[in-house]
Amino acid sequence: MIALLYDDCFLEHGVPWHPEKAERLRAVKRRLEDNGLWYEMAPLAFAPAERGQLQWVHEEEYLDELEATAGREQALDADTIATAQTWEVARRAAGACIAAAEALAISPRLQALCLVRPPGHHALPDRAMGFCFLNNAALAAEAARRSGAARVAIFDFDAHHGNGLQEIFYPRDDVLYLSLHQREIFPGTGSIDEVGVDAGFGLNVNVPLPAGARGDHYLRVWDELFAPLLRRFQPELLILDAGYDAHWRDPLTDLSLQAGDYYDLVSRARVLAEEVCAGRMQVILEGGYDPEALALSVEATVRSLLEEPLPEQDQPPPPRHALQMARVEQYLEHALAVHRERLGIA
Repeated sequence: MIALLYDDCFLEHGVPWHPEKAERLRAVKRRLEDNGLWYEMAPLAFAPAERGQLQWVHEEEYLDELEATAGREQALDADTIATAQTWEVARRAAGACIAAAEALAISPRLQALCLVRPPGHHALPDRAMGFCFLNNAALAAEAARRSGAARVAIFDFDAHHGNGLQEIFYPRDDVLYLSLHQREIFPGTGSIDEVGVDAGFGLNVNVPLPAGARGDHYLRVWDELFAPLLRRFQPELLILDAGYDAHWRDPLTDLSLQAGDYYDLVSRARVLAEEVCAGRMQVILEGGYDPEALALSVEATVRSLLEEPLPEQDQPPPPRHALQMARVEQYLEHALAVHRERLGIA
């Protein structure tokens, strides 16, 4: 069964000219309703996250600053704008992700889709960043741990590196963080040399890919690196931090994925979750800034979770120059070789 966590209040945050605008989520909901997939999922009730829960991963002074934006518009950095409703909407989005993780902790064979905004994976313990205010996936992982899960894994396939997630779990041995993202774009973190410290050494694994990387490159990273690491780690919950801005039509990135690539990637993750954590898998919406491409990609995710075939609906990306693709292949080989040696993967 797929639990659906959504609230129309998620449309109330933000300004219409911003890339992370409400139309993103409207397009997703409209498409899932039009093709009937919305009604194949079971709504799961949730409440706004409480201050004490937010303090699991965020500092109290930062939460005071964020709460003070309630009822007014304030830019917390050049890209991250709180509006009158942001504090309450962000708390509700965080609460949805916490509730899903708590439900999964006691319910094998359950999956959860959290269609929330604002996104979260750039949010740091002490500040907002990159359109993000509260770190939804980090709060979900912490909720799962506090509900009895000994180990949680997060697979972040947003095209931008989840620097907030990395910082929160960098020294810890109970959360495995895996990230596939584009090199040399915001936020500038996520190199292959950022591998965790202390007890968390080897449990922070980044694979940054050059512009032009395709779905087959993502699948190769999954098959050769991430799946073996997950089998070794044996998480009790797998969280997919699902950004869809690696789609070739996304205006903020330069990768070459299609909706079908997300279908294949999520299908692999679902099968592995069935193998290692009784099927417990939580999908949390992050980026994706072309509304139509985002809606297609989320549809692909839902069809994968439901084990339904994916109709051919997406257009292929334009061809890339051979030299650019050779650069992708060369860097991918390098990154995989470094990680295999460092982490002891045959």
